[in-house]
Parts: sequence; C-alpha cells; structure tokens
Amino acid sequence: MIDLPRLEDYDVSPKSGFIPEELPLSRLTSKYFAPWETLAEVLPSLILTKKIRAQVEKLPVLSIDQIKGNKRELRRAYSVLSFLTHAYVWNVDVPTDTLPKSLAQPLLEVSKILELPPLATYSGLVLWNFRPILPLEDGEEWSLENLTTINTYTGSIDESWFYLVSVYFEYKGASCITDGLDAIKAVRENDKATVKKNLQNLAESIDRLGSVLMKMEEMCDPHTFYYRIRPYLSGWQNMKDAGLPNGLKYGDETEYRSYAGGSNAQSSLIQTLDLILGVEHFPTGEKRETKSSKSISSLSGTNNFMNEMKKYMPGPHQRFLEHLGQVANIRDYVMETDDSELTLSYDACLAMLKAFRDKHIQIVTRYIILQAKLYKKAGSSNTLRSGISKSAEKSEQKGTGGTSLIPFLKQCRDETGDPAAGDWGKKVLSSGMLNNKYKAEPVAKDQDEHVNKKPKLGLAGNWNDGGEETGHW
Repeated sequence: MIDLPRLEDYDVSPKSGFIPEELPLSRLTSKYFAPWETLAEVLPSLILTKKIRAQVEKLPVLSIDQIKGNKRELRRAYSVLSFLTHAYVWNVDVPTDTLPKSLAQPLLEVSKILELPPLATYSGLVLWNFRPILPLEDGEEWSLENLTTINTYTGSIDESWFYLVSVYFEYKGASCITDGLDAIKAVRENDKATVKKNLQNLAESIDRLGSVLMKMEEMCDPHTFYYRIRPYLSGWQNMKDAGLPNGLKYGDETEYRSYAGGSNAQSSLIQTLDLILGVEHFPTGEKRETKSSKSISSLSGTNNFMNEMKKYMPGPHQRFLEHLGQVANIRDYVMETDDSELTLSYDACLAMLKAFRDKHIQIVTRYIILQAKLYKKAGSSNTLRSGISKSAEKSEQKGTGGTSLIPFLKQCRDETGDPAAGDWGKKVLSSGMLNNKYKAEPVAKDQDEHVNKKPKLGLAGNWNDGGEETGHW
C-alpha cells in the first residue's frame, strides 16, 4: 500500500497550505542584487513613464550562485525577475519578442531550480508576493486586513487586493488539505466516524473558501482589473494578434519559447479538492457517459488544460498532486459503505465545492466577460493583447474569450456534482438548485465613458481547448 503523502515532503504546510509557512522575503538580502530590487521598488512609476525597458537594458548580468541553496532567496528572485520581465515585454504599445540577457539568464536558472516556467506565474504573483503590515505574534492567525503585497505593476489598491484575496484563499484552504488527508487515513482504518467528521469539517472549509473569493468585489474594481491589471499578466503563448506570433526569445537563445500568463488556474488547491473528492473533468462538451481516453480526470495523464496548469505549479506541489491522486479513496469508500450519514457528509462536500465554482463563475463573468462585452459594445475593432481578435467577424466565436471560457467553467462546476453518492445528493447536485444566477449590475457612467479606450492587453492567457482559444481567470 502506498504511504500517504507527508506535507513537509512537498513544501505544503498544515497551517498555510501551499503558501510557505515562513513568510516570503520582501527583498533579496544581498546588496549584490540591489539592481533588481531597485527597479522592482519603483516599477509602477517606470511603467507609468514607459522607462522600464531603458532601465532594464542597463542592468548587469548577475549570477545566482550565492542563493542556489536558499529556497526563500530563490523564490524572491523568481518573483522579482518575473515582474520585471512582464513589465519589459508589455509596457509599451509594441511588445518585444526578445528578453535581455540581464533578465533572461538569471530567470532561466532560478526557474529551473524551482521547477517553474520562466515567467510570472501564480507562485511569483501570489504565493511568494505578500507580507504582513504589522508584525505577527507567535501563533497569530493571518488576517486579510493585515496583509499587503511586496510588488505590483500598477501600484493600485485593486491590484494588491486581487493578489491578497488569493493569498488569503490559499491560507484558509490549508484546513481543506488536512481534513482531506485525515479522511483518507480514516478510510484506510475503516473508521467511519472519523471519516464523517473530517468530511463535515471539509464541507465547512470549502464553504469558507467561497466567502473569501467573494471578497474580491470589496476592493478590486472590474474595469481597473480588466484594463489596467490583467494586461501585465499576459504570457507569450498564442499571442500572434498581440504582436508575439512566435513567443519570446530569452537572452542569447535562438529559439522562441511560449508560455501562458499568470492565472488562478495555476493554484494547486482546487485540484487538490477534486482529487480528494474523486471529481473528474472532461474536455469541454464531453460528458461522463462518453468517458474514454479523452478523460481529463486529475488522475489521468492526458495533456489537457488542467494537467497543463500543473506545469505552472512548483515542482513539489506537482508531485504532491500526483501522490494524492494515487491514494485518494473517499468516494469508493462512501459508495461501498451503507451509511446514510456518511453519504450525506460526502455529498455536502460536493455541494459546497459546486457552490464555490458557481461563485467563481460570477466573478469571472463580472471581471472578464462583461468587461469584454463593454469593449465590444463601444464599437472598437482593435485587438486585445490576449491574442484574441476583437474584429466583428470573429467576435461571436471567440472575440472576448467568453465563448469558450464560460462553458468550460460551467462544465467544471456541473462535473463537480457527478460523483454524488446518495439519491438526495444526486437530485440536488444535478438539478441546478445550487446554481446561482448572476445578474449584471448597471454599468457606472464613468466606467461606460472609458470602455472605448483601447486596453493594452486582454486576457492573461489563451488555451486551445476543443479547437477554440480559451481565456482563463
């Protein structure tokens, strides 16, 4: 029998989940790296004045030898270098397809050690990019109100809040990981009472995640996010219409590299919940009844969107998901055990996860889909730097990214209810009773006046899914 994963073996914390329990460095400790940190500190101003490229091109090529054995230093180097990289590529109207050696060489080296692609990912933007405002006492719980970001592109509260809500989401998700593993352990011991207790705790923890997600609306304006923040999260994959038809050359390399931009889809937490509960996902438009080699279960090795996103997670987190998938046993146990309370506890977890995905759809609709529609309504035929054409001929098919994006997210939500074990759970989770209908709020006058301005970039990244390019949140 395969041993259960030990969190410490995979850089996962029982207290903070996929965020390191030891707080990220706010700066690299050696003055040797001051040239990077100096630019990062004034990055919003350099972006505003369009001076970032000139300043980056003055940077020396620095060696990372002195930090190779220090995870905190490496994570900080990765974060600061990726921020500078995206600012360099996307700051002016015409993106550049070549990254200077001063950024490319150290970023490639750091990324290889951390087992991450060499650009801004969820790890560099969120997991390793925050600090407490006031010092934390020993054992003190983190609170969203006492967190701030280390770096941003815009210097705006909206951008900081966007990252910080995700930080707090990961922090609150730590209990989901421990509850799930405790339930798996109890299944092995055939301890029904403990399985039920942990599933009930897990359902409550997932419910709290939904509440955290909805905090996004408190201090992150959708218009600001779509037109001012999300642009700098773009990568260089499928970006022909944005001016990067081949991707990006790193330093002296002669071949182009293509990577998707930073996205919350790169979080390990939701894939962890799917694995714990036995939720499977299929290509958009496919159903469980047609399950074949096309299955995109988290347990499968099929190269698909969700598995592709694993490549944008730190190596230890990727391996944690692989290990977890090998030991997940809860759904089979529930199906084989005649216990109505156990069944109800399991189905409650699915119900909470499905409700969470409904809230996610609401957020994506407000922050991406509706903003893209406003842009289209303004009558512009320009192109967003998402690589997705905004021309009239293409707008219906994939002009905003919403054509593929929303069906993809809705299918993920609906598939969450498929494993339901009890009759009540199957009825509730398949009837749409939990589906929240999102109604668009009236567009504020000042927002409507600005939608005709050409956004510098559009979606953070596009994925070809079922023949269509799919933007993601």
